[in-house]
Amino acid sequence: MSNQPASDALFDAMGDPMRRRVLEVLREGELPVGELADRLPIGRPAVSKHLRVLEGAGLVRHRSEGTRNLYAVAPEGLAEAQRWLVGLWDDALSAFAAHVDSQDGQEK
Repeated sequence: MSNQPASDALFDAMGDPMRRRVLEVLREGELPVGELADRLPIGRPAVSKHLRVLEGAGLVRHRSEGTRNLYAVAPEGLAEAQRWLVGLWDDALSAFAAHVDSQDGQEK
């Protein structure tokens, strides 16, 4: 198990353009690897590797239906990424507000 924060794994996984494309295609609904590969410019083995990384980061989940594994976006993984981004944005806005307040105090 990694000591890496969850947000690092999320953003590392999304750092690859093809993995972002996989997520974009899966937004339309769950798909088996073969159909996902048909919609991407890479083969099934590469799609499977990208799916493993995305699943490991909590961005994709799969379920078995007969002999097929169906993959879908994991909303909870995207929610975690959103929380991290909102926190970063809130910190930046707070720092900006503090800076503006300190400038107002210097002008008086």
